Amino acid sequence: MAAKSPETSRYTEMERKFDVVESTVTPSFDGLSSVARVERPPSQSLDAVYFDTPEGDLSRHRITLRRRTGGTDAGWHVKLPAGPDTRTEVRAPLDDGEAEQPEVPDAVRDVVLAIVRDRPLAPVARISTTRAIELLYGPDGSLVAEFCDDQVTARAEGGDEQRWREWELELAPGADPGLLDRLANRLLDAGARPAGHGSKLGRVLSQPKKEKASAPADPVHRAVTEYIGELIEWDRAVRSDADDSVHQMRVTTRKIRSLLQSSEAVFGISDDAWILEELRELAGVLGVARDAEVLAERYERALDELPGEHVRGPIRDRLVEGARKRYRTGWRRSLTAMRSQRYFRLLDALEALAAAEPPPPAPGEDRAGVTIDSAYKRVRKAAKAARRAADGGEADVDEALHKIRKRAKRLRYTAAATGKGKVAERAKSIQTLLGDHQDSVVSRAHLSRQAESAHAAGEDTFTYGLLYQQESDLAQRCEEQLEAALKKLQRAVRRA
Repeated sequence: MAAKSPETSRYTEMERKFDVVESTVTPSFDGLSSVARVERPPSQSLDAVYFDTPEGDLSRHRITLRRRTGGTDAGWHVKLPAGPDTRTEVRAPLDDGEAEQPEVPDAVRDVVLAIVRDRPLAPVARISTTRAIELLYGPDGSLVAEFCDDQVTARAEGGDEQRWREWELELAPGADPGLLDRLANRLLDAGARPAGHGSKLGRVLSQPKKEKASAPADPVHRAVTEYIGELIEWDRAVRSDADDSVHQMRVTTRKIRSLLQSSEAVFGISDDAWILEELRELAGVLGVARDAEVLAERYERALDELPGEHVRGPIRDRLVEGARKRYRTGWRRSLTAMRSQRYFRLLDALEALAAAEPPPPAPGEDRAGVTIDSAYKRVRKAAKAARRAADGGEADVDEALHKIRKRAKRLRYTAAATGKGKVAERAKSIQTLLGDHQDSVVSRAHLSRQAESAHAAGEDTFTYGLLYQQESDLAQRCEEQLEAALKKLQRAVRRA
């Protein structure tokens, strides 16, 4: 039976850890202008059980998941790296009557689901801490930092008991980040050393701070590896519904797909074509929420810019609030897909591609040159097709222009990965220009449908017409600028 899922909350913590011996004297913070008062609350007894997969997937990603009792923040904690000295902590309360070794709640597991997938989570260590605390207050009376002197007793599953002493120094929310260095100097002066581990769990499992892994030599392989890491990070952001996260995850998915398509020689992707199809499907699922998000922002801005007397009827409810409701529906649909076995297998396959050694290039093969040239030829071919459609007055001009955009996007990602900055810049200009055009196409179709519904309901449709004309004018401007943008791209490719 799945564990009950409590509500989660998020915090950002900035802290440093220090190794000390038993004889080290607690530091003094006297004389610091930023510390006016030190308060020493009663010591705390903390007990934590840490969870991971049998393969140590969380640890490999520098993530800890624990169930802690004691102290002021008892509950489930997931700690995620967020930069130097900084981590994001996701917390969930303990359930009343929770068993001593319960299952990880679904809401907690979901935070790291892109990493653990369908693998089991089980206890890997138990750590008990007796903590002496000093709360440091600034001249204005606000809390600026917390110093902890920890006596630690720990045991890995199946291992021997370990004991040590360590210090932690954590800035309070809103405190000056520069204060961390000044306070840390006091600890170093007292005889402390920067910790040789990233967490208590890392120490008990004998995991020193990891050096950054060497990047693949091939630039395209390196870029794909980086994007797969970004995909995992954006996955967590989407699950928490962070601002712009659906958009960024969708963009990252498309970057990976574009590079895999344009670099079959590097990845041998022709043998695993299903990966490309799955990436396309994932981007499509995310697109439902993203398209609604774009429309909501687009219409809210457009309506705000119109004179008040030109905004007639309940148009905000139909256009803005309606799009926001569709976003929530699309977001929930995205989460359903991101909790599926299908999604897990895609992530497994992508990581396997990133880890595999690429085949050596054939004699005389310039992979960067081949991929750039091939991607640009596709842009040029799409542009010719669009000109024929426009000259013949064909109805599929919009689709032809959209195809140019998609191919320019692939060229952009390939050029960026292989160090062709000017080509990437020019391709991005076309992508942006035709992205605005495509947004206009989608918006006009949506406005027409909504205007019909409004008319049927007896509502004033004047404002729908204004917005439709604005979108039509925008599309026309984009089309007029396209040829100049294509010529600039051509010159950049020739010079690359």
